[in-house]
Amino acid sequence: MQDDSPGNPPEMDEELIAFAGRVFQAARAGDAAVLDDLLRQGLPPNLRNDKGDTLVMLAGYHGHAGAVRVLLEHGADPTIINDRGQTPLGAAAFKGAGEVVALLLKHGAAVDGCGPDGRTALMYAAMFNRVELVRQLLAAGADPAARDVAGNTARMAAEAMGAPDTPALLPA
Repeated sequence: MQDDSPGNPPEMDEELIAFAGRVFQAARAGDAAVLDDLLRQGLPPNLRNDKGDTLVMLAGYHGHAGAVRVLLEHGADPTIINDRGQTPLGAAAFKGAGEVVALLLKHGAAVDGCGPDGRTALMYAAMFNRVELVRQLLAAGADPAARDVAGNTARMAAEAMGAPDTPALLPA
């Protein structure tokens, strides 16, 4: 018998757990139509999984601009940091998803937003030699002089990672 008294929350219903799994998988797979339908039915646009990843984080990390667009149009917050201190913008830059980066910036993501480690999207783009993303982020106002908690700028991070092209795009 289940104890629903205060201090002992009811166990999550197996159907609810399975449903949540399908929702997060739809975000990972970029299934914009399914997400749009669920959001129209009242699904919270900032739903988070056990790692603190929002639907925007998952769709953006996997490069699904259409799904990100649907989520943002339904009010998803592009600035929510997950439990590992990652921003959706940083995740999209890490993966090289330029269209997602543009959408996130258009919908209010802070170009120099970062988690506790201080790494910005520009740093990720520079580190992984994503030339077009570095240009895109600089054009959007990213600060090339920003430093992470270790004191590294985007250029320093790119040089440390051996990126062949992006250091030249950033001031010394």
